[in-house]
Amino acid sequence: MKQKITNALEKFSKAMLSPLTYIAAAGMILVLGAVLTSSELQKLIPVLTDPVISLIGKLIYEGVMIIINNLSVFFCVGIAAVMAKKDKHQASMIALMSYLIFLKSSNVTLTQMGMLAAPDPLVGLYGTGQANTLGMQVMDMSVFGGIILGLLCGGVYNRTRDKRFKGYVTQIFSGVRWSFTIMVFVAILMGVASCYVWPPVQGVIDSLTGLIKESGNFGLFLYGFLERFLIPTGLHHLVYTPFQFSALGNSLTVGETTYAGSYIVMMIELQAGMPFSEGIVWMYTGFTKTFGYFGIVAAFIFCARKENRAKTAATLIPLALTASLASITEPIDFLFCFAAPLLWVVHACIAGLFIVLLNVFGVTGFTTNLMGSVLMNLTAGVERTNYPVLYLLALIEIVVYFLVFTFLIRKFNLKTPGREADAVEEAPEKPASTADKADKADHQEVKTENKSQSAPGKKQAALTTELLQCIIEGLGGKDNINTVDNCFTRLRVNVKDASLVKDDIINKTPNSGIVKKDTDIQIIYGLQVPEIKKAVEELL
Repeated sequence: MKQKITNALEKFSKAMLSPLTYIAAAGMILVLGAVLTSSELQKLIPVLTDPVISLIGKLIYEGVMIIINNLSVFFCVGIAAVMAKKDKHQASMIALMSYLIFLKSSNVTLTQMGMLAAPDPLVGLYGTGQANTLGMQVMDMSVFGGIILGLLCGGVYNRTRDKRFKGYVTQIFSGVRWSFTIMVFVAILMGVASCYVWPPVQGVIDSLTGLIKESGNFGLFLYGFLERFLIPTGLHHLVYTPFQFSALGNSLTVGETTYAGSYIVMMIELQAGMPFSEGIVWMYTGFTKTFGYFGIVAAFIFCARKENRAKTAATLIPLALTASLASITEPIDFLFCFAAPLLWVVHACIAGLFIVLLNVFGVTGFTTNLMGSVLMNLTAGVERTNYPVLYLLALIEIVVYFLVFTFLIRKFNLKTPGREADAVEEAPEKPASTADKADKADHQEVKTENKSQSAPGKKQAALTTELLQCIIEGLGGKDNINTVDNCFTRLRVNVKDASLVKDDIINKTPNSGIVKKDTDIQIIYGLQVPEIKKAVEELL
């Protein structure tokens, strides 16, 4: 039962990741639009008031914000597509049509039953439990509505897409059209039910929000700890997503529009020149990604054997820059999370601690992405962000990581990058316990990752048929592969028989490591993974 629950959560987390991959890119573009339209920056750089530049900034900002403001529909479509086992584009189309039906059903029910809330002249629909979505006043389920409908659509689609009817009239409902037919009624029922079921749920969410806020700094610590600690399982997305993209984290009403989620509210406050609200603390998961990994990498380089330091530095420094500039930390994470689990726990503790410190010292600035952080904090100004303290804490975190990691690595002779040979020479001979064997297996996984990274600056290999065949053969062959998917950096494959997986064949391809969990196999390929996943699917 425990394994089934874990697998279900991991599948859900993976489905959630699909739409979030675009949010990262949208955020970077949104920064540009926010800067070009910032009233404070326009005072410092008068050329930004030029009508052409102002128009460009407005187009960029509003063009991306329309996506941010309608995340629910993208979660619905993205989750359904990820869950679909084949013909994902058909599942996406059905999900989109279902979402529109769901919205209209909610609107019609509220209208016909006299339940439409009257907007307040000052705050609009805020506090009424309703919202305007795609031009329709509906029960405000925020991203939860899209997530639930996306999951339903994906499940229905997989079970009904192969249904066939023989009748002259009924055959038109065969296949994906049968899936659509069922989802029409599912979406209608969900739209109607939302008007009666969701208000009590909104009360529970409000209570949960209050409970989390009442837990104070301990709640912040736990938030930061779990967001880092759960990365090897892929479940960390379940921790931060509700806070950053729903009212659980923050909400703000401007005119007749209510914005939900700490990420969205933060961007609105930046563009409008408003003081940043306390919900910005849920965005501080980017702090350690942006700064802390420099301390981790420095400790690894310093603790490496002298003859390995140059090679270790050449391998790790680009990965630290990737973590800081692109918020992608997995290439470093998998270098030590299995080989040195003590460091991994300490790492999560430090990450949680500094989120608390940012809150304690009154920081309300931007922490994600080094370039974006500096640019946006300068734009917002000291009074709104307290960014000098932010960067002072950043330096302190780097030093803390360096000192703590260096002490633990040397104290316990941990097998971090550049120390593998040293660990073999110094380790006393003793009978191998079960725990030792398990640690050795984990270490071998990481050594494979190190080995694949051993050529600094090596270009990504072309997606040749030979490389793709190695992946398929290494996974036990075509008949052993159930599903193929990917996240930011990992090729995620579910196989029928894990014993048929051959690491040596997979490692003929340039990967950063292999992670196995029962029949779920993850191969770390980096940012090239979407192309690899597509090519593998086509070859299969």
